[in-house]
Amino acid sequence: MPADFIRVLQPVVHYSFHFLVPGAIAFVFFRKQWKRAWLIMIGTMIIDADHLLATPIFDPGRCSIGYHPLHSYYAIAFYFILLLFPKTRIIAVGLLFHMFTDWQDCHWSAIVMHIK
Repeated sequence: MPADFIRVLQPVVHYSFHFLVPGAIAFVFFRKQWKRAWLIMIGTMIIDADHLLATPIFDPGRCSIGYHPLHSYYAIAFYFILLLFPKTRIIAVGLLFHMFTDWQDCHWSAIVMHIK
């Protein structure tokens, strides 16, 4: 794939994964309350506030996973523990899918860096 195409496609995939895919997950797994589940999963994006602790706040070549405190492996382990409790399960799914989205974005960025 040409680098320019990847640079255009990467943010489309990234933000679709952050906003649209959680809606599909909510509809499939939390059908009775899918709208509420979708809003909760989108609300979990508040964890991106930890990006404000970094300098610079945004670095397109930096992988969030393992760098920012709420994107750390310890935090991710805690998000898995939240899956065990019915009251926090939707939040956990949102947080974990957020981590997956950022993880796959790291791979896109690595591809772009190697194409340059």
